[in-house]
Amino acid sequence: MTAAYPTLFTPLSVGPVELKNRIVSTGHMTVMLKNAAPSDAMIAYHEARAKGGAGLIILEAARAHVSGDSSRPAIRAYQDACIPGYRRIAQACQPHGCKVFAQLSHPGREMTLASDGTQAVAVAPSAIPNERFHVMPQAMPHALICDVVAGFETAAARIRKAGLDGIEVVASHGYLIAQFFNPRVNIRTDAYGGSFANRLRFAREILAAVRAGAGADLAIGIRLCADEMDHDGLDRAESLEIADALASDGVLDYLNITAGTSAGLTGSTHIVPDMAFETGYITPLAAAVRAKVGLPVLVVGRINQPQVAEKILASGQADLCGMTRAMIADPMMPLKARTGQSDTIRACVACNQACIGHMLKGYPISCIQHPETGRELEYGTLTPANPARQVMVVGGGPAGMKAAAIAAERGHQVTLYEASHSLGGQVNLAQLLPGRAEFGGITQNLARELAAAGALIKLGVEVTRQLIDQINPDVIILATGAQPHSPETADTDEAHMVTAWQVLQGQAKPSGRVVIADWRCDWIGLGLAEQLARNGCHVRLAVNGITPGQTIPQYTRDKWLADLYRLGVEIIPYLRFYGADRDSTYFQHTLSGEAVVLENVDTTVTAFGHKPVTELADALQDWQHELHIIGDSLCARTVEEAVLEGLRVGARV
Repeated sequence: MTAAYPTLFTPLSVGPVELKNRIVSTGHMTVMLKNAAPSDAMIAYHEARAKGGAGLIILEAARAHVSGDSSRPAIRAYQDACIPGYRRIAQACQPHGCKVFAQLSHPGREMTLASDGTQAVAVAPSAIPNERFHVMPQAMPHALICDVVAGFETAAARIRKAGLDGIEVVASHGYLIAQFFNPRVNIRTDAYGGSFANRLRFAREILAAVRAGAGADLAIGIRLCADEMDHDGLDRAESLEIADALASDGVLDYLNITAGTSAGLTGSTHIVPDMAFETGYITPLAAAVRAKVGLPVLVVGRINQPQVAEKILASGQADLCGMTRAMIADPMMPLKARTGQSDTIRACVACNQACIGHMLKGYPISCIQHPETGRELEYGTLTPANPARQVMVVGGGPAGMKAAAIAAERGHQVTLYEASHSLGGQVNLAQLLPGRAEFGGITQNLARELAAAGALIKLGVEVTRQLIDQINPDVIILATGAQPHSPETADTDEAHMVTAWQVLQGQAKPSGRVVIADWRCDWIGLGLAEQLARNGCHVRLAVNGITPGQTIPQYTRDKWLADLYRLGVEIIPYLRFYGADRDSTYFQHTLSGEAVVLENVDTTVTAFGHKPVTELADALQDWQHELHIIGDSLCARTVEEAVLEGLRVGARV
């Protein structure tokens, strides 16, 4: 217990297991497996969170039966080969006082491809198609149902043998068990469909099997969605009835309450909600469950700071808080909160780019602010500088800030120079868009790292070759950023054309009928469209891709697209900008090659990407000492690459 967070750090008994605090890293795919078993990288990843003070780590969803295998690699808990990896995680985390639970699952119809890339034979209670993945499943025969139930029991026995502390059964997000719950997905006429009791039969048999396999010494929990928030999904009343019934059976030790479903695009945005959602917004759903059941309740959903978690717990709405992304952004968050260092916590901004964004692409998860996450084996311990050198960092955007902080932390004498009067670079523009203010936390967090490391910061200083010659540093790190790219186009002399940057900086204030020429297909076009539509403009978003936001994580993009539709923004895909005149904007259809003319245009806003600022790099071509060029000044990309390159060069110089 601490004075600031008296409830958060109070121990809690979950069945036979006592947790030292109420902070949980919930089950999430890390993409750190090797041969379907935990790798060294995955063990190091979880151990970092155990060292950082987490009370409980719930490992990623493991397959309890071979019929649940898909193209997304998962731990195969249906094979004995999983036992050594589970045991190694337990041995790495438990000495830090952190309990470790496994998670058992089956996706059912929520799978598109098999492990070899062909279309999978997806199974479900009934042959009801999935809207999001366009999968038509096979209705499960009775023999397969029995085999899956038996698979959960033998998987639980393997987890017990590995020495873990508990098991969580995944019955959330429209996966197989939840499919049996839903009368619109489960239209069976046998003992597993029809009545409420019949639709719960599969879950009850699985829970009984897991308890039999796990024994009495392991905690058993279930993950449930209190509202699937999607077309034909389970609603709040249905979900509450399910939670109450299962909690009354005497098998469970806790409930993990979440929201959303994998079955639809709308529901799936709640699986990993981005910054467009309020912190802790699922809490009222968990509170309704907790008021009904007599078991500890874990709640998730954008709980990114200890004060948010404390408020939820102290108000009696839940007993445990899932703070997964909070600990992806800052593995030491629990320890910092407990020891009075809350002001040094690196808060998650829920951008979803390197965590779920990586996972959806099949790459190990990380964090755009803290690229050490997922790279613990490489950057978990920094090597002290030997010898300490004078390092000059030019540019106070994310790349330069991270490089300066890491180099200074290692013992170098670091001075960061920024031409403007503020740190942050393009982050300062991104945070100006509607609902994106939290993105500015990246600058605040990196600034704290700079201060803690002891780097000297000089703002309002334009670095020239003359200044460099005068200072004569041992190492120069150039992070001078980028500027908007303006390609050669047809005659636009009479057109009212402005750049995205000019709009964000308030230098241009479009009104009337606006066309946004969006080459980037990222957050800029989406954000500008929302901002201008909310300002009363008629907006046409013309994208050089198949959809706006094509290059950003779907859980961020899809919520935004829904908002734009409600605002009346007209979206036109497959357009290549050609030019503009006084009242029209000209495009070429990228597939057909035909001309597309958008008429009655007052302003054309361009988002054509960025080009590196290279003047200083060009002036240093004959520089005889060590020189590194990173971030957008090397190649214009995103904050993630900038911070990662800052880490890499800061750790190397």
